[in-house]
Amino acid sequence: MVDEPEASDSLRTFGAVLQALREHAGFSREEFGVLVGYSKHTVASIELGRRMPDRAFMERAEEVLGNTGALRRAFPTLARQPGLAAWFRRWARLESEAITLYTYECRLIPGLLQTEAYARTLFANQLPPLDDEQIEAQWVARAERQRLLRERPNTAFGFILEEGLFLRRTGGVEVTRELIDHVLEIAELRNVEIQVMPTVQESHAGLDGPMQLLETPENSWFVYCEGQRGGLLVSEPKEISVLQRRYARMRSQALTLDDSKSLLERMRGAL
Repeated sequence: MVDEPEASDSLRTFGAVLQALREHAGFSREEFGVLVGYSKHTVASIELGRRMPDRAFMERAEEVLGNTGALRRAFPTLARQPGLAAWFRRWARLESEAITLYTYECRLIPGLLQTEAYARTLFANQLPPLDDEQIEAQWVARAERQRLLRERPNTAFGFILEEGLFLRRTGGVEVTRELIDHVLEIAELRNVEIQVMPTVQESHAGLDGPMQLLETPENSWFVYCEGQRGGLLVSEPKEISVLQRRYARMRSQALTLDDSKSLLERMRGAL
């Protein structure tokens, strides 16, 4: 994502209305979070306009706060998320509700798996340069997205990562060491599978580039492919079928889960 973060009046307004309704009802953020089934940190992020609420949150909030209809009417107007590039926002919204999310990446560690140090290294090296406020906004948005891995335990996350992403040592040895530790930690989650595609691989179904495949609660599939200055959201079933087959082939070509873990541990030990 290379666009500058944009202000999000719609998110801030939605958040302010939510906060006013919550306080009028006499609930603390923690109490309200228990009632709607989300953490107090998620509630705070939505109220501050930093996070795009998903439809399930909105519907539960409406029920808890008396079915005023205010949140339900405002929800369709939410279109902008701070720190996210314009072309990525629709995908981010789908991502927040997905029941399955598969990612193949050959350029950099995916945002959901990045450490703060790794992410800030990427932001600091963007061209044209970002200022401190823009970098902070992008990190806040990325950190909020990463909550999906732990806050959606029923969503199946799969990642296929090229070995070279770790060999590049983006940010230096210490950043890479922390990154590998973090990826190994995430790999222990029951809903996350991480495979490494070895650098030496004579047959590779993903040579056309990175991709993300997503399944919605309604069992519809979407694909997102990102390039230098833009992204493509694919909804055509025939195109999605082709990319699903390629991803399935890559799963058989990459190292197994256990072998991927062993390789990462060896790479960590060699740093």
